[in-house]
Amino acid sequence: MTDDAKQIEEVAEEVAPRRDVVLNGEYRFKVDGKGRVSLPAKFRKVLSTQLVVARDLDNECLYVFETPDFEAWITKLFDSFVEKKHPTKRECRHIMLKLKSLAKDVEVDKTGRIMLPADAREKCGIDKDVVVIGNTGRFEIWDAKRYDEVIDDTDISMLLDLAE
Repeated sequence: MTDDAKQIEEVAEEVAPRRDVVLNGEYRFKVDGKGRVSLPAKFRKVLSTQLVVARDLDNECLYVFETPDFEAWITKLFDSFVEKKHPTKRECRHIMLKLKSLAKDVEVDKTGRIMLPADAREKCGIDKDVVVIGNTGRFEIWDAKRYDEVIDDTDISMLLDLAE
């Protein structure tokens, strides 16, 4: 294989989304002065370098997807809305615009950081300390204080009641 071919293959591997990505765990980081946050090394090993940062619908946290997973999420939300509401074409266009406006394309830099858009950080109340949490098909970035409050208020023992 030529040097050019090797380089093209390496770039393709960096950019190409990897399917069947499982992201688990909770990691704490600081947002730097420029609005960047490091990604967990385990996540960097399995994700492409091209990601999409989107506010969740309740502005509680930021979702981070690989591009195909973001598009699948948008499609699922949109299709669910259309199926339940039977909106007009105008409403559909506006909903799709709103969903797409929640997102920004970002690139993982050489040191494994991504830029968190300032407007998204502000809307979600994300300050300096953040928690990065793996989730199905994405990972989430929460303001650490808000995350701790949500987790402290969440009682998982109710799962035992549901199983009975």
